[in-house]
Amino acid sequence: MSRRITIADVAEKAGVSMMTVSRAINNKGEISEETRQRILGIAQEMGYRPSGLARGLATQRTETIGLVVPDIANPFFSQIAKGVENVARVHGYNVFLLNTDEDVDREIAALNSLWEKRVDGLILCSSRLDQEQLTTRLERFPFAILVNRFLETAVPGICSINVDDECGAKQAIDYLITTGHRHIAFVAGPQYSLSSQQRLAGYRLSLGDNEIPFREEFIKFCVPDTEGGYAAAMALLNNYPEITAVFAFNDLTATGVTQACADLNRRIPDDVSIIGVDDIPLASLVTPALSTLRTSKRELGSSAMRILTQLMQGEQLLEECHQIITPELVLRQSTAAVPSPIT
Repeated sequence: MSRRITIADVAEKAGVSMMTVSRAINNKGEISEETRQRILGIAQEMGYRPSGLARGLATQRTETIGLVVPDIANPFFSQIAKGVENVARVHGYNVFLLNTDEDVDREIAALNSLWEKRVDGLILCSSRLDQEQLTTRLERFPFAILVNRFLETAVPGICSINVDDECGAKQAIDYLITTGHRHIAFVAGPQYSLSSQQRLAGYRLSLGDNEIPFREEFIKFCVPDTEGGYAAAMALLNNYPEITAVFAFNDLTATGVTQACADLNRRIPDDVSIIGVDDIPLASLVTPALSTLRTSKRELGSSAMRILTQLMQGEQLLEECHQIITPELVLRQSTAAVPSPIT
């Protein structure tokens, strides 16, 4: 592999100092146009390319953005990352992707790392930090977009894009109630998650609107993956066999619920109906196919990156700075009406 051409190589061939080459490349400082063009010609002839760090020192930009997700193994976040990357590439940005595995300390470390790298902007998905920690960390970045989170107090340069989780959960529970279900459990994901709290609010709102008593014991918080969903469903269905429907935090937890039903000989949807969230590819492939709340994950990422690009380009955003997306209920084979009791 050939050696990378450096600014020192260009200076030596041009017979000038490295400072003069730097001034020519960055078009700054006292240097004649004739000398500048001669140096640029030599640099091009030699195949010299300024490093990202060198350009950053000169322009205060690194042409990079940071993307932090809680679980890259979850297709919801991998699709968001794809949407971010697609738009970033068009605008000439490279993406630093960091995964936190739902760990607050790892999230703080990721944000510190990106700040030290002087990224031009940040996209932070489903942050697990509390409001005070979140505000303190984000204020250090020039621009940031929150996905599935928001700041209670507005901070200049920080925008958000959120799924209306309360509305989506209410859609799901309303549907289950219209098909006769009255004993509906909620496998709620992490207790500290904003999405969990908003979906719980939608769950309670639907029960209240339909005059169905809220039962605290029907709520089970868990790690938002298949194993977490399985453990939560096993506890709920073993302790409360009257449950006829489960609303799951996401499609991965819903898959765990499905496995628990199989192990308990509870048929889906004859004995238990299940609704997930996210409509990941797996949702339509499992048997029975999973009813779920659909949001365009890739568009969520694309929109976040477009807003961030507008901020970094100095555009003044008003309504566009805080966007809310309403999910769509997709009905498949995992839901059915409660069977009439045998008389």
